[in-house]
Amino acid sequence: MLKNNEHSYGLIAKIVHWLCAIIIIGLFALGLWMLDLNYYDNWYTLAPHYHVSIGILLAVIMVFRVLWRLFSVQPKPTSSLSKLEHILAYWVHYTFYVIIFGIIVTGYLIPTGDNRSIDVFNWFTLPSLGALFDQQADIAGRFHLWMSYGLMGLIALHALAALKHQFVDRDGTLKRML
Repeated sequence: MLKNNEHSYGLIAKIVHWLCAIIIIGLFALGLWMLDLNYYDNWYTLAPHYHVSIGILLAVIMVFRVLWRLFSVQPKPTSSLSKLEHILAYWVHYTFYVIIFGIIVTGYLIPTGDNRSIDVFNWFTLPSLGALFDQQADIAGRFHLWMSYGLMGLIALHALAALKHQFVDRDGTLKRML
């Protein structure tokens, strides 16, 4: 089934979920690796190009994901969820979107603060809005890094919750996204 129903996520939602997960974790690993590169490394300019280009593609996928979520049926929570778990799940998912879009925006602000446009895989160019505030690249870079660490913590929490549902509650929650 391509679309969601009230009991399960459809193939489109599942593919987008796992594609985002793989891209986000990959971008985090690439970003950490880039922090150790020096000017004389062969990857010094190429790695950021890939990081930013993949980040722009993630932005497109995330916009699609939000629209899909807004205009698709959402599966009802499993009956085993307590009211507190339901509230926590809502806020964790909401926080995911806020942090991911925050990382995307700051990721855009880092290279464009000095009026450089972003070349996305040599497919198209995303124009710069210029410097919107003083020390834009440095400030955006700090927020980008710390939000990325926060996102990894949230992903770990999300994975632990999925494992709890699978092995402790045995309520089928994990199967709905596999």
